[in-house]
Amino acid sequence: MIFLWETNFSMTGIKVFLIISVMILAIPCVSRAQEKLMIKSVPDSIIEKEHSATKATIMSVCLPGLGQIYNKKYWKVPIIYAGFGIMTYFIVFNTNEYITYKCAYIEKSYGDTAGNYAALVNKYTADNLLSAREYYRRNLEISILVTALWYALNIIDAAVDAHLFTYNISRDISLQVEPVILNPMPNNNYTSGIRLCLRY
Repeated sequence: MIFLWETNFSMTGIKVFLIISVMILAIPCVSRAQEKLMIKSVPDSIIEKEHSATKATIMSVCLPGLGQIYNKKYWKVPIIYAGFGIMTYFIVFNTNEYITYKCAYIEKSYGDTAGNYAALVNKYTADNLLSAREYYRRNLEISILVTALWYALNIIDAAVDAHLFTYNISRDISLQVEPVILNPMPNNNYTSGIRLCLRY
């Protein structure tokens, strides 16, 4: 009788133990499964941070090349600053030459042959000095204009790159050339041709 009671208790205990064990083990599994679902669903639920074209434009307005860095086009920054360096050289050169010939023309107009620009005054006529002054003034204006265009191009480039930053170009783009037999028109024979199929 005692043995049967112990056996029954053992069987019941085993059943209870198994049920409780399964429940205990199931709870972490469920929670882990929920965690996995949460982990998998988090990227879908989070809105991807938008790459702002406005931000890239403002950054390039404030500091040329900064918008390109924001767009991760680092290789463009040296090109931008090389362009600004070249244009700065031309602006400085043309400014110095303009001032030189302007002052020489003024000295020539006053008949001063022993001034600071005596070499130019004694070498060239007033018309030559005036022509050289206008030449370098025009070059200076062109240099400033090209620099302004280069600055604007830097801003436009940053804005366009930012707009195309998340643009997805499919690798399935293909162009296929296929022979084709065209349906005959009334009173005509079958004709052959070539069909171009662009798939994207």
